[in-house]
Amino acid sequence: MIWHLAALWELIAGAIPDEVALINGEARRSWRQFETRAASLASGLLAAGLGPDAKVAVYGLNSNEYLEAHFAAFKARAMPVNVNYRYGESELTYLLDNADAEALIFDARYGDKVAAIRSRLPRLRLLVEIDDGTGRNLPGAVAYEALIRANRPLAPIRYHEDDVYMLYTGGTTGMPKGVMYAHRDLAQAMMLGYDFMGEPRPATEHELILSVQRRIRAGTHSAGLAASPLMHGTGLWAGAFAMLNLGGAAVTIRSLHFDATELWRAVEQHRVTDMAIVGDVFARPMVSALREAQAAGRPFDLSSLRTIFSSGVMFSSEAKRGLLEFADVTLIDSMGATEGGMGSSIVNRTNPPGETAVFKMNATTKVFRDDGQEVKPGSGEIGMVANGGVAPIGYYKDPAKSAATFRVIDGHRYSFPGDYAQVAADGSIILLGRGSSCINTGGEKVFPEEVEEALKAHPSVDDCLVVGAKDERLGERVTAVVTAAAGRTVDEAELVAFARERLAGYKLPRQMVVADRIQRGPSGKPDYRWAKGLVEEAAR
Repeated sequence: MIWHLAALWELIAGAIPDEVALINGEARRSWRQFETRAASLASGLLAAGLGPDAKVAVYGLNSNEYLEAHFAAFKARAMPVNVNYRYGESELTYLLDNADAEALIFDARYGDKVAAIRSRLPRLRLLVEIDDGTGRNLPGAVAYEALIRANRPLAPIRYHEDDVYMLYTGGTTGMPKGVMYAHRDLAQAMMLGYDFMGEPRPATEHELILSVQRRIRAGTHSAGLAASPLMHGTGLWAGAFAMLNLGGAAVTIRSLHFDATELWRAVEQHRVTDMAIVGDVFARPMVSALREAQAAGRPFDLSSLRTIFSSGVMFSSEAKRGLLEFADVTLIDSMGATEGGMGSSIVNRTNPPGETAVFKMNATTKVFRDDGQEVKPGSGEIGMVANGGVAPIGYYKDPAKSAATFRVIDGHRYSFPGDYAQVAADGSIILLGRGSSCINTGGEKVFPEEVEEALKAHPSVDDCLVVGAKDERLGERVTAVVTAAAGRTVDEAELVAFARERLAGYKLPRQMVVADRIQRGPSGKPDYRWAKGLVEEAAR
């Protein structure tokens, strides 16, 4: 087996050419079409002077073309670069410049932004515009479909397992940074779908082909829906790459805003078997949509669905129980980041959810104190979680950040994404939160996620973010920005009393701001900068 995503997908396309690989609305691509179109696009990239290690930025909503562009870049041994479609001009310019992007494949709706910044990006030599139905056109850009038609499919080549793949992540703070993986490591990590199905991972080309063909004959073909944006790791990796490595169909919805009802309709229409979401910010409206449909006497048919995978933010026990009311599925809550996976919590109707943010550690995961000593189970000590399994090569063009994040302890290389945790007596991880958002109040450390989950357990709260506001005496005071659940109002005293039953006194909010909405990124990640700004404005 050559562990390279292009090699794997070419094998699968040869084994099941007429099976569906991509679904977006009514647009479907068979594996043969997926491979042929990507091969023609790869020829177009090479003809433009792009080759091994060239950066090909992909800037658009979820679509079949988004995944074809990635396959094409892999075939040309180039590096696709994911672009956050929420970025403004300065952020967009920074990312494309930092990534050394030489080509930009973009949805036509973003043509105006591309036009505004193209003169600041002298490395860009190719602009490829995807027809997204908006009717827009950027002068000087090549039409995506025209580029495919103008080039003969590139014949498969021998791929190199040490080719570099890069995913840009913004995290919760700081500028975007490119996280680099060797294809060998990423391709193997994206075989996790076999683990979820209880099947052995294929180790040879022959085993992969037989495995894929066997599922087709058995009628157990998979269809995975990326509910979250492909521009982020959870949607792209768990929602698409892992599904394609199974020989399944990657289902996407081209939409700028998340619509839970639209999501459940897609599950029905395409007989979705697996879904990738991002915690409560997706799960809560999904549960509400299910309840509304049931109350209206038109429940959704979820009989095809078998797993819902989540990663990136808190996935509360309350939200999990809500989903299990309606769907007999396995919920996989992954404790991970772009820098690697560290643990998981897997529940279903027979093994119901326990406490929120408690995970079973991977065998290679450890928790270290600041002095480099391992946290002992049941000690109550707080440490930083370290991924000792598959880890990135480092951050692109940032050796200092790479050295701080990827460290060797006792001869073993670990990745430290920045999450803090305790280790329970039984060895499970109690996740506290990201150190960059930790609040220091009177010398005590408070992790926002812990307070947020306590507040969101109250029925009057729909969503919540917790930040530290400046305080002359304490340094920072714990402050909550909350939104009320439909038909409810937030009573601050009642909410604090409720939280007191779950949290130590110093963790309780000393101030609350009620907002109409909570601002989050499209992947569900909290916008703490926005929350702090709102708190500061309320204090004026």
